[in-house]
This record gives sequence, C-alpha cells and structure tokens, in this order.
Amino acid sequence: MSREAQIPAALDVAPDNAVPASSNPHPGHAAAALPHAPRLALPEAVVARQLRWEYALPIGLVHLAALLACLPWLFTWAGLLLFVLGVPLFGQGINLCYHRLLAHRSFSVPPWFEHLLVILAICSLEDTPIRWVTTHRLHHVRSDEQRDPHSPLVSFFWGHVGWLLFLNRDTHSLTAFQTYARDLAGDRFYRRLESVPWLSLAIYVAHALLLAAAGAGMMLLAGGDRNAAVQMGLSVLVWGVLLRTVAVWHVTWSVNSLTHLFGYRSYDTSDNSRNNWLVGLLGSGEGWHNNHHHDPTSATVQHRWWEIDLTYYAIRLLAAVGLAKEIVPRREQRAAARS
Repeated sequence: MSREAQIPAALDVAPDNAVPASSNPHPGHAAAALPHAPRLALPEAVVARQLRWEYALPIGLVHLAALLACLPWLFTWAGLLLFVLGVPLFGQGINLCYHRLLAHRSFSVPPWFEHLLVILAICSLEDTPIRWVTTHRLHHVRSDEQRDPHSPLVSFFWGHVGWLLFLNRDTHSLTAFQTYARDLAGDRFYRRLESVPWLSLAIYVAHALLLAAAGAGMMLLAGGDRNAAVQMGLSVLVWGVLLRTVAVWHVTWSVNSLTHLFGYRSYDTSDNSRNNWLVGLLGSGEGWHNNHHHDPTSATVQHRWWEIDLTYYAIRLLAAVGLAKEIVPRREQRAAARS
C-alpha cells in the first residue's frame, strides 16, 4: 500500500481524489483577488466557555519564561547561536515531519526515522502527532469555512492562537481522530503518545534539561568555574529552548493567520489562502500557502524560482542519502506522468 493510500480517502489531502479547487489557468500570473471575505462565527463545535488549561498554561508560562532573555546576565553568544540555528532546525520537526510527512504523506521515510522526526517535532511542544494531523486535515477540508478550526476570518487572534485555548469537539474526540488521522491511530507509537497525556511534555522537558546540562558541561570543559557553567546552562535553556520554542510557535501560527489574510494569490482556490513572502522566509517555505492549498499533497510549494522552499530542499537531501522515497511531485507532473 502506498503512503498516499493510507490517508483517509474522504479528505482533501490526497493528490488527485480530492475535490479540486478551481485553479488559475495561468499560474505565472497573480490570481484575481477575492472579494472582501466575510467575517466568520466561531466553529459550532467550539465550547467557548471551556478553556483548555493543558494548552493555555504551557503557552502562557513558556512565553513568560522566554522574557528572561531580556536579562543581560543570561545573554551568551552560544545561546544566541543556538536560537538562530534552532528555529529552522526544530521548525523542520513541524514543517517537514508533522506537516508534509504525516499530514499530507508527501514522501515516505523508514518508520524508525519517522519516529525520530516526531521526537524532534515534540521538542517544539506543538501537540501530539494525531491531534496536530487531525486539526490540519480538517483545516484543508473546511478551509475558511465556519468549521475551519483556525480561520483568521473569525479574527486574527483566533486564527493565530485563540483556537488553541478552547475545546473544539471537531478536533479533540475519538471520532475526529478516527476520521482524520486513522493512518496514525493504527501505529502503536502514535497511540502511545496519545494515551499517555504527560509523555510529550516529559520529552520536551527532558530535551530542555539535556541541552542546558550540555551547555554547562561544555563551559566546565573549557575551564570555566561553576558560576560560569550555571550561567551558560541557563543561557542555553532560555535562548536555545524557551525563546526558540516561542519563535517556532509564532512562525507556525503565522501560517494559519497571516497567510490567510495578507499576500498574493497565484491560484483561484476556494479559500482565502495567500503566498506571504515573510512567512515563506521565516517558515522555510511554509508561507507559500496559496500554492500549498492549490496542491496540498505535493512535496514542494516552490512554484516560481524565487519562492524558496527550504523544507523541500531538506526532503531532497534526505532522498540523496536514501532516507526519503515516494516524493510526490507537483500536480502538473503527476498529470504528465499519467498521460
């Protein structure tokens, strides 16, 4: 069975069995702008009075803790370097693994490597794979409709982060998991992550402590005293873990919010998706969102030479070393291969 066939057939995530959106016959030119999109009400499945503390507390606490980066004593060049390198590296856990590998099955990797990529994704504290994939696939089926879990047409705040804070029965139920992520629910590894509520948080905390301990240890090996080691360990924790986590969150959330409000449209998709150059750069290609909604299963969203897609380049690098296979090309190439 191919990777594509494992995706629930009813979802608008398969390459050619999905209900196609009308596309611009001239993709090299900008699509006509949509009329002013109407405001949407909250999805009916949202329980507006039921705050999800298991999401609200970590989001709030990590944001507050990341403000420690403002303290001069916690600044080190090593911490800054880990932040700068960590945002795109750990971001690939979300972009490459959760999004293109798990949600859309745009390519395949060996199971052991897939699970390692999932561990990398969990180190950004963006939910379990089953819940992330369920939400994203529902987003594609109902994009910018009232049932869309995070359309910014409700409000910018809702589309960016508000949707995470309240219970949505469309995304957090066994029925939703079986409907939108049954390919993952059939894997014991993913079921384990889902059935043990504290496991993902434990992985995140463990990686944070490991990085902090490594920073302190390196300072001791370099001849620093205990105070210097503590300073380095805390700097790594604040800059290389907490601030990096917040940055990855906001880049991911910007794909949900900014790229459905601001940017240009190359394709006349039925939603309000747009290509946003800022999110495209910060999100390693994820900001070319109108291209993605035009062809969700394609492994690449680079439709013009300057729409740089670093996530796709990472997939090609994995293919070069024999780890990535069954890479799904763009829709036009699939059609040409069938003809």
